[in-house]
Amino acid sequence: MRILMYYLIAVNVITWIIYGLDKWKARNGKQRIEERTLLLFTAAGGSAGAIAGMLMFRHKTRKAKFVVAVPVMLVVHCVLVGLALERLF
Repeated sequence: MRILMYYLIAVNVITWIIYGLDKWKARNGKQRIEERTLLLFTAAGGSAGAIAGMLMFRHKTRKAKFVVAVPVMLVVHCVLVGLALERLF
């Protein structure tokens, strides 16, 4: 279970960073991070980091794909973690 905790912390921090980095790139005319990559990190367990990045950086908040998919993934991730914890106790 400890490994899962460390994994989720790492993937959420990385996801938050790439959302911020993509926003910085958007503002500075640099080559952007693909939406597919942002959503892949979100789906890989980084949904909380994605929501934090969306809110803190005001990034991808007008894209329906992100406004719908990211919260749905957060709910799925919470359910999966809840089920994993339930199996332990």
